[in-house]
Amino acid sequence: MNKQDVIEKYALENAIKYKGKAQPGNIIGKVMGDYPKWKKDIAEIKKLTQEIVAKVNKLSMFEQIERLKAIAPELLEPKEKVRKEPLKMLQNVIKGKVVMRFEPSPSGGLHVGHAYPLILNYAYCKKYDGKLILRIADTNPDSCSMDAYEVIEQNAKWLTKDSIAEVIYQSDRMESYYTHALTLLEEGHAYVCTCTQEDFKQSITKKIACPCRDREQIKKWKQMFINFKEGDAVVRLKTDINHKNPALRDFPILRINENEHPRKGNQYRVWPLMNFAVTIDDHELGLTHVLRGKDHLDNTKRQQYIYDYFKWEQPEFIHTGRINFEGLNLSASQTALAIKNKEFNGWDDIRLPFLSALQRRGYQPEAFEKFVISLGLTMVDKKMQANEFFKTLNYYNKEIIDPIAKRCFFIPNPVEIKVNNAKEKEVELDVHPENRKGGRKLKTNNRFYLAKQDVDTIKDELVRLMNLMNIKKENNDFTFHSEGYKDWKGSSKTIIHWLPVEEELVDITLHMDDGTQLTGKGEPAIADLKEGDIVQLERIAFARLDKIEDNTYHFWFTHK
Repeated sequence: MNKQDVIEKYALENAIKYKGKAQPGNIIGKVMGDYPKWKKDIAEIKKLTQEIVAKVNKLSMFEQIERLKAIAPELLEPKEKVRKEPLKMLQNVIKGKVVMRFEPSPSGGLHVGHAYPLILNYAYCKKYDGKLILRIADTNPDSCSMDAYEVIEQNAKWLTKDSIAEVIYQSDRMESYYTHALTLLEEGHAYVCTCTQEDFKQSITKKIACPCRDREQIKKWKQMFINFKEGDAVVRLKTDINHKNPALRDFPILRINENEHPRKGNQYRVWPLMNFAVTIDDHELGLTHVLRGKDHLDNTKRQQYIYDYFKWEQPEFIHTGRINFEGLNLSASQTALAIKNKEFNGWDDIRLPFLSALQRRGYQPEAFEKFVISLGLTMVDKKMQANEFFKTLNYYNKEIIDPIAKRCFFIPNPVEIKVNNAKEKEVELDVHPENRKGGRKLKTNNRFYLAKQDVDTIKDELVRLMNLMNIKKENNDFTFHSEGYKDWKGSSKTIIHWLPVEEELVDITLHMDDGTQLTGKGEPAIADLKEGDIVQLERIAFARLDKIEDNTYHFWFTHK
């Protein structure tokens, strides 16, 4: 096909796409992309394109379509869009047989940082009809808080829409860890090390085997349960002393910790470290795929030693990058201390970026799922500012709650005004502007509650009371002007909500995300709401009705 024919077909295609007017730049780019050898003739291509576009643009749309049918009918056929899978395929998958897990430490409730790996595990189990296990990693008594167990379980079940198949506490599996540790010691794959940390580090750095490697092990193993004190001994796994990564040389797998455990009290004093407990659990629970952060790459290598010693089949390991939320305090230990010191009311304190608080505010698990799936599975670390994160999460949450949230008027810090010449009227407002017309009836005369902020900012101008009438402020007096929206439109930008003083209004406290509160009056329809309902307080925010107490309706701010 010669240059003129190629340019003409692309010019016709482009003109049809852009309502009869082809764009020369787009056409030249496409020609160069499909025929790179013509780049040496770019001047000629540009000139021909200008000439052909001028002719094509003079044709009617009908003539353009008929001409394209004659010379390149395939360009008129609709292009089938390739649907991009939101999640990468997992390797070695048998649908219905996938088993995955999420393993938090019970140091506190789950926060927004936990949502990423939890939802990825949940999404893959949903995709492959798999089983998702919540496994509480509580083999370190120092980092366990009793109140965290219930909170974590509730958080995980909420975020995965009750898709947790099984909840397991590692502290219930201690005898299994002991059995496997003894096997490793008896088979010569592990040893009890009584060296100080400093001495061991000096030896291992020089690639010198620890002298404890060749001593009698079972007697010292028994002593760990009776005679040795905390810090006197650890069990180490035998690995490659010459490994290029010092962190993989004879790493510890069990140690003594005599602190009281919140669930087990002082029943145990020898506790498995993470890599050992995780490997035993993953094998015995039939894990097929382990999804974890890439900061666990070394741990994966450590665990592979244990798999090899027991001759177990390894699961598929999938590593992901981390999301570093900047501007959010996600430290469970710091937050737990702040709760203990009464700085926060609990894990569901409205100021916290923890799941209990966000659930109570009205965020939906589907919004988190959409957010995580939009990021996908990647090894690349991401930095995300707090405002950027919430902007994205709010967008997805609004998609879910906007179609179902009833509309209500709420007047914070109400100020009573009188509108001269205003007539009695009954107005019916929409419960929802699209899904439920009408349903909110209000009777008015000439006395209204307006928000103090609105009253203070109204100038001597025409103002519209939303869906009711237009009023004029002159010399601090308000006077009826007209009813029609068209009479107000273009005269100012001020449109405000209102409530009639004579109606049976409800008292409202709106709890804001910074811990402050707005108090005021709400329309009578709010009395029909149930705790847990999400509404849009018009011109203010979406909010969830948290409780009704002492005839006051307490709403929690969701987002704008």
